Amino acid sequence: MAYICPIKNVADLVSEARRVYRETFDGDDANVAVCAPGRVNLIGEHTDYNEGFVLPMALPMVTVIVGSEISGQKCCVVTLTEAADEPRVVDFDLPNELTPLLRGQPNWANYVKGVVQHYRARPIPGFRVVIASSVPLGGGLSSSASLEVAMYTFLQQLCPDDGDQVAKAVACQQAEHTHAAVPCGIMDQFVSVLGKEGHALLIDCRSLEATAVPLADPGLVILITNSNVRHSLTGSEYPTRRKQCEEAAAVLSKKSLREATLQDLEAAKDRLDGVTYHRARHVIKEIERTAQAAEALKRGDYKEFGRLMVESHNSLRDNYEVSWTIPSKEMSELSILGEKYHGSPTFFITTPSEGAHAFSL
Repeated sequence: MAYICPIKNVADLVSEARRVYRETFDGDDANVAVCAPGRVNLIGEHTDYNEGFVLPMALPMVTVIVGSEISGQKCCVVTLTEAADEPRVVDFDLPNELTPLLRGQPNWANYVKGVVQHYRARPIPGFRVVIASSVPLGGGLSSSASLEVAMYTFLQQLCPDDGDQVAKAVACQQAEHTHAAVPCGIMDQFVSVLGKEGHALLIDCRSLEATAVPLADPGLVILITNSNVRHSLTGSEYPTRRKQCEEAAAVLSKKSLREATLQDLEAAKDRLDGVTYHRARHVIKEIERTAQAAEALKRGDYKEFGRLMVESHNSLRDNYEVSWTIPSKEMSELSILGEKYHGSPTFFITTPSEGAHAFSL
């Protein structure tokens, strides 16, 4: 039985958000609309916070925000995301030098508050917004960065900043660090801001330089299937992995594992515990694999790209312990054309999408 998960398009999300805006705010209509995409990382896992390379692409699943400026210092934010924690309507005052915005409940609102706190221009006016999203919450497709970048893009329409796209991504990353308490790397926010339609984005997480890599072959489809394992960066495992990498870099006398080679690692093996050694081995090799994968994509060598992806998966499973092998019996149940796999939605992406933008209502 074929089962391809439908993706709500931007127009439908905007229409739904505007309807709820009118219902919530006494018939008034929003006059600003923005969106920012989620992302999938093709290769380069757990390398961003080690100043390595990553190769993500922006998805057609997006977070849409519609809203309007209002007088005063009050803000009201409504989310339509069913998986978000309650309450789904939050009011708060704009921050100032004496009273910054602080973390609180519900958790989803912390991403919005963090962006307001770290926004790079002043004065921000009061506002009312409604959020609608097609990015699955907890699905590993970066719903949080999509929300942060959409919120920043909305604020740019009310109080323009200097337009620095890299600084925008960094501000959204800071929002996640301080208000969501997630020590994430820069990849998710970066590709949500700078994603280019028809291209993956090779990001150097040390220099913050990005190179667009063509990915618009009409014979190529990117399949994203949901494992039904809820994804969270706020648990203990992600910070633990990051700390292990920092410890390995310190033992190797390197600023980050980006600067380390396998020879460096082997020379210091007796000074590292077994777990930390394997974490570092994954990262060092993954940085190398990602650069090779980008070159393979540029020349259309999908077989080589696939080989590198398999190596990446095996390393994530064996060295980083964040993945697993699907048993062959279960794997045989996964059709290449999207049949139901244990009730999991399957997405087929024919070409990467563009980054955050505003549009007229």
